Amino acid sequence: METLQVDLGERSYPIHIGQKLLTQAALFLPYIKDKTAYIVTNTTVGKLYLSILMETLTAEGIQCEAVILGDGEQYKNLTELNKIFDGLLTAKMTRQTTMIALGGGVVGDMAGFAAACYQRGVPFIQVPTTLLAQVDSSVGGKTAVNHVMGKNMIGAFYQPQCVIADTATLTSLEPRQFVAGLAEVIKYGLISQASFFEWLEKNMTGLVAGDQALLAYAIRQSCQIKAEIVAQDEHEQGVRALLNLGHTFGHAIETSLGYGQYLHGEAVAIGIMMAAKLSFLHHWLSGEALARIEAILTAASLPVTVPSDMTADAFMELMARDKKNRVGGGIRLILLKGIGQAVLTDDYDTVLLRHMLTESER
Repeated sequence: METLQVDLGERSYPIHIGQKLLTQAALFLPYIKDKTAYIVTNTTVGKLYLSILMETLTAEGIQCEAVILGDGEQYKNLTELNKIFDGLLTAKMTRQTTMIALGGGVVGDMAGFAAACYQRGVPFIQVPTTLLAQVDSSVGGKTAVNHVMGKNMIGAFYQPQCVIADTATLTSLEPRQFVAGLAEVIKYGLISQASFFEWLEKNMTGLVAGDQALLAYAIRQSCQIKAEIVAQDEHEQGVRALLNLGHTFGHAIETSLGYGQYLHGEAVAIGIMMAAKLSFLHHWLSGEALARIEAILTAASLPVTVPSDMTADAFMELMARDKKNRVGGGIRLILLKGIGQAVLTDDYDTVLLRHMLTESER
């Protein structure tokens, strides 16, 4: 097991990464103060891991209750969120109850948001079981649900007590879910660490094949990069926005086509490619770099072309609602000045943006 730290002063917390951590009660016990835990999971993960986690905790005298949500982005809404509150109230859980998010990004976001709201805030632990959640969404305290008009528009910044990433859970992922997480891994190399991007280029075949040693390194590096950025900018007022490379375009795809048609990582991969193409059109990114980005996404079995039923007008309308935008300003984007060098900017040519979006329709 390796342990990293998210440095947020008094609210700092560890990220534990390793095999079979679900059975290690000592990792959980420091954060369960009154011997009660409320586990949020989904129909898929619950069948695989809920009983393991409950046995680990009940053996230590922890009273456990659980709620099982639907599996998929289409369930990340206020209606499904209310099931968590119903369960908490029915079980008479208190402000001292620790909530545990056992699942992927959807479960982590919803459980975290519920923890931020229930009785004005209860402690929670992230136990991510997908690659995407282990390298990205479980770290940093972003919690939210979707709205029909925009992804992650209702939420809060609320940090967990700790993150426990059991890499053994990745072996049960469907291939499509697994490779979707690689989009976020690739993102880290593109925004701030060219050497990590180069390492990914050399080792992508092994990562896709599930090589455990390579995965452990990729997860650790991803978490380290994110932890350092979150420590600098917890509430996304500056550098943290760079973590959204590809997300403005990707969220538009998810919202327009209906949550769940594209996995989040798949939509982000397309969004990364779109951001790279726009950067190329501005002569910020070389043709060689553009080709390398397309090649690594393709090697990861990720999509790189815009869905045929997405129009330029749809992109522009949905991107105008992006959370990074300023009142009275235009659409702010994360673009690339090179591999490992991302920028948050509204200083780009809107004609080139429209051209890129229109070309993507064809």
